[in-house]
Amino acid sequence: MILLLDNYDSFVHNVARYLRVAARRNRAGNNLPMEDEPGKGLQTKVVRSDSLSVEQIIEMNPSAIVISPGPHGPESAGCSLDVVQRLAGKIPILGICLGHQTIAASYGAKVVVGPPMHGMAVPVNHRGVSVFAGLPSTIEVGRYHSLRVDAATLPKSLQITAWAADDPTLIMGLADHRRCVHGVQFHPESLLTQGGLAMFEHFIGMAQRHQPENQPSVQGSRFQRTTIPPISISQPDAGGGATS
Repeated sequence: MILLLDNYDSFVHNVARYLRVAARRNRAGNNLPMEDEPGKGLQTKVVRSDSLSVEQIIEMNPSAIVISPGPHGPESAGCSLDVVQRLAGKIPILGICLGHQTIAASYGAKVVVGPPMHGMAVPVNHRGVSVFAGLPSTIEVGRYHSLRVDAATLPKSLQITAWAADDPTLIMGLADHRRCVHGVQFHPESLLTQGGLAMFEHFIGMAQRHQPENQPSVQGSRFQRTTIPPISISQPDAGGGATS
């Protein structure tokens, strides 16, 4: 089960649908847990981030956690900051927009106000790692945010994986590869984003292969370790976008 923490995002269920579709496209080559209803794909549970604690999340034993976008800053994202601080390295984490900012803040970086960008497709460059593996070196992404991570305050433990083509200081992706923590400032579930579905597929693959800290055996992985098939960058027919 993937736990999707909802930070009062208008399109959080589009994220959930993309996660299910990404798993369904991979199902011939993996053993991910699937929904009981045929065709639904990966089991996902959408829960408001201010309605549960880290202890409750540990009891739920999710295979991965996705922190959704939202309208405010990391300090207003319910349990999201605590989740990253306490569970990074133990459970794979993907942060989207506000979730991305929450990851950076939990690692000690500052989140600052920037020019608002809502519903705009802009070019982004990336390193070809993290969720961007196999995608063209420059892609169009959908941006819906007015906050940004201050690049000057980012710790060395977080790698910048993507940045705005017109502003290299504007972080659009980051990762702590060792702990399987990944963030994107934009919205991969938006139809404005090229290869958004592939990004979710990559995250599922990385989560599947991740070995949790303090669990050295192969059996410690929350996903069964298998080969991930080739990834297509086409997207499902779903609307997208959100406030953040």
